[in-house]
Amino acid sequence: MRTRLLRLLHYRVWLIDHCHITQTQQILLLAALVGALGGLTTVLLRAAMNGLHVLLTGQSGGLVDSFGAMTRDRRLLVPAVGGVVAGAVIHFGSRLGRSARTTDYMEAVALGRGSLSVRSSLVKITSATFSVASGASIGREGPLVQLSALAASLLGRFRNWPAPRRHILVACGAAAGVAAAYNAPIAGALFVSEIMLQSIAMETLGPLVVSSVLATQVMRWFSGSQQLYSIPAFHLASGWELALYAALGIICGLLAPLFMRLLRLSEAGFGLLRLPAYLRMGLGGLMVGAIAMYYPQVCGNGYSVIVSILNVDLVWQSLVMILALKILATSATFGSGAVGGVFTPTLFVGAGLGYLFGTAGAALAPRWTGTPGAYALAGMGMFIAAATRAPLTAILMVFEMTLDSNVIIPLMLGCVTAYYTASTIDSRSLYSHALARKAIDGMPRDFAAMPVSELMKAEAITVMTDSPFSAVARAFIANNIKYLYVLDTGDEFRGVVSLQDTKPFLNDPKLADVVLAIDIMRDSFPVLHPDSTIAEAIEAFGHHDGERLPVVTRQERRLLGRVAKADVMIAFAHRAAPAPAA
Repeated sequence: MRTRLLRLLHYRVWLIDHCHITQTQQILLLAALVGALGGLTTVLLRAAMNGLHVLLTGQSGGLVDSFGAMTRDRRLLVPAVGGVVAGAVIHFGSRLGRSARTTDYMEAVALGRGSLSVRSSLVKITSATFSVASGASIGREGPLVQLSALAASLLGRFRNWPAPRRHILVACGAAAGVAAAYNAPIAGALFVSEIMLQSIAMETLGPLVVSSVLATQVMRWFSGSQQLYSIPAFHLASGWELALYAALGIICGLLAPLFMRLLRLSEAGFGLLRLPAYLRMGLGGLMVGAIAMYYPQVCGNGYSVIVSILNVDLVWQSLVMILALKILATSATFGSGAVGGVFTPTLFVGAGLGYLFGTAGAALAPRWTGTPGAYALAGMGMFIAAATRAPLTAILMVFEMTLDSNVIIPLMLGCVTAYYTASTIDSRSLYSHALARKAIDGMPRDFAAMPVSELMKAEAITVMTDSPFSAVARAFIANNIKYLYVLDTGDEFRGVVSLQDTKPFLNDPKLADVVLAIDIMRDSFPVLHPDSTIAEAIEAFGHHDGERLPVVTRQERRLLGRVAKADVMIAFAHRAAPAPAA
């Protein structure tokens, strides 16, 4: 036995001496393994969904074709029954016991915990499988990514790796799931980088790319290497047509926040019913079934209908009704609490809007306008860019799903236009609302109760109430801030001067000479106190567009310092994760 141990130790020393595997190389090797696991789990879960779909519907085709072949009474009942079963899985699965670990892969990645609850994740995946197989108007990418991220989390926990490495592994699992779901390795990596990590640093992007590539290759071994959507060749009718794509971007940017608001309103409406999960999700399924009795095109994630839209196989009059009912069915499914993804239904809405816009353009300016299918393709990316606030991911995903490079130029213009338009209407994205809520609800109690004084920095940029406008201007020029704190002679906090409020005085030097800080000061401004908790700070930042908040005493309102939003979230990411066991 001793000889064997010595031999193993000798081999290990030899490997260390000759291979010199760095930490970065170890992470890349792990990322490759996670990618392969992600592709394999995606294949298995898709097979399970297809088998359950055959069992529930008696049909083996796509969801829209299957529902179209069924009688109307079965179209009504199958989504309702599937919703009841999916809700029962959630209802009774939650009674098996709660875990301190999250089930939300986005939370695990964005907040840096790096561990997913196995039991609760399997409950969610099982529930989503019933919802998707029974025709719920929701995407299957949600459970696919969840299972891939869970496999990555288990790999990290098996070897008891530290939280930062588990964090990267779960991110790689999520990227692998997205890449395998859409046959889009570049977009899979950027989806996690741009939406969850909000960083495209090579330290994180490299492992994500490796995982995405391996997951996509595994999927292609089983299902082929064809692009997700086969469409006619894309082309611009003229250079002037770019103006129309910019206009479509503006429209998508205006409507995407309304679509997201409708989803949240539906969720709130179902919540008011106070029904158990199986009745609530059964009601959502019943609503989808009622629509599917006459329009089976609303079932599933809408893939087959998107193919018809891109290939101009629908008349615009029919599409108007289908699009409206698809939005209604998606709202009912999402609001009822069904587990799944809304990414693909969002692609459906974008394709429908683009098709209708292209049809109108062809009628009004036929010489300038290409086919409606071209606008539908661009609309998919624009609506995703506006909804997720991830234009780079949207551009590359549409390209990878079609493999048509001619779409890049109008798509880039439209996605950026849609992004900025949507950002001016609503700062929240398709995923930020849930992450913000998880940031507060999911934090450990001891961390939530920590006072902000532990994160406070004493230095703060201030002016006095009687400071002239020139002093205010110099303070803004010398410091990258949006708000300037105003104090009186007793160091009492009186308010702030906003950078935006200085605009009226910038073109009138005479007026600026007589204006004091108190004249343009905002009296009402959110503040924190030394004993304010981290939970209160996160809540305050959720209603404030600035990056810092002042910390003042409760009685005298004496300014003590300021707390930065970044410091709060970084502290949360590092201190919320429990230390690994020895």
